[in-house]
Amino acid sequence: MRRNSDKPIQITEVCLRDGSHVMQHQYTEEQVRKVVRELDHAGMHYIEVSHGDGLGGSTLQYGRSLVDEMTLIEAAVDECRHSKVAVLLIPGIGTVHELKQARSLGAELVRVATHVIEADVSAQHISMASELGMEPLGFLMMAHMAPIDKLVEQAKLMEGYGAKAVYVTDSAGALLPNEVRERISALKDSLSIEVGFHAHNNLSLAVANTLVAIEEGATRIDGSIRCLGAGAGNAQTEVLLSVLDRMGIRLGIDIYKLMDVAENVVGPLIPRPQEINRGSLVLGYAGVYSSFLLHAERAGRRFDVDSRDILIELGKRKAVGGQEDMILDVAAELAKARKLEV
Repeated sequence: MRRNSDKPIQITEVCLRDGSHVMQHQYTEEQVRKVVRELDHAGMHYIEVSHGDGLGGSTLQYGRSLVDEMTLIEAAVDECRHSKVAVLLIPGIGTVHELKQARSLGAELVRVATHVIEADVSAQHISMASELGMEPLGFLMMAHMAPIDKLVEQAKLMEGYGAKAVYVTDSAGALLPNEVRERISALKDSLSIEVGFHAHNNLSLAVANTLVAIEEGATRIDGSIRCLGAGAGNAQTEVLLSVLDRMGIRLGIDIYKLMDVAENVVGPLIPRPQEINRGSLVLGYAGVYSSFLLHAERAGRRFDVDSRDILIELGKRKAVGGQEDMILDVAAELAKARKLEV
C-alpha cells in the first residue's frame, strides 16, 4: 500500500455535472443553488457544474440544457463561501470561448477530458486554463481501453502541457480493482504531478476501486452524492467519506451534513433510483461510456430492440464519448437484421 503522498486528498463532487445525464440536463438554477449551498456548508472541496458532456454540451446530439450552464456556474459561484467551482471541458464540444466565459464567472478549476489515446487535443485548453489562472487537470476517459504504457504516454503529454494532475477515468465502470491498482501505480511512478481517479459504479466497484486508487497514491478523487451520475452513478460521496473516516483519513468534510444533503436535498431530485439495473450493468460488462445508457434505452424503444443488445454492439465497436450518433445507427441495424432473420 503506497499511500505516502505529501499532497492532501481533494474531493470533487460531480452530481451537478455527471448527474446532469440522469437529470437529462434539466437542472434548474434553484436546484443548483440549493445543492451547492448545502455542499459548501458541509465543506466540500470542489463542486463541478456544467452540462453532463462538459462546457458547450447543450446540443441536440448530447441533450439540450433547461438552463444555460453559464447561468448555473454563476449561481454556483455565488453560493460558495468555501468550496471552489469546477467545470469539465471536452475539446471538440467545448472551446476556449466557453472556458474563458466560465472563468470570468468564477470557475477555478477545469478538467480537460479526452479519450484515453487522444491527449494531444488537450494542449490548447490546458495551456489556456493556465493563462487564465485556473487549475488545469487532465481527464483521460475510457481508461480501460488502452494498455498501461499507452495510458502513461498520454498522461505525460498532459503533464507536458501544464496539467497539475491527470485522472484515470473509468467512464464505463469497467475496471476491476487490480486494473485500477496497475494504472494508478504506473502513473504515480511516471509523473511528477498528482494522479486522480474517477469511478463509475456499473459493476458495483466504484467505492472499492476508489479506495484502491487512494491506496496507490491518488489524491484527486471524485464522488457523486447519492450516487447521482451517469449509468449506475459514481463512487457515492457520503459512503466513500464515511469509509475513509473509518480508515482514519479525515478530509475536513462534515459527513453528517453530507448524509443530510443526500437524504433531504439530492435524493428528492433523482427521477429514478440510482441502482445497478440490467442497463447499467451491461455498460460495465461491455465497457461502454456510461452516458450512453439513456440514449440506448430511447433508441431501443424507437426501434423495438433490446437496449442491452445495442450496448453490447457498441462495446464491440469500441464506441467512445462523442459518438452518440452511432447509437441510433446500431439500433437501426439490429432492427433490420432481426427482420431479415424472420
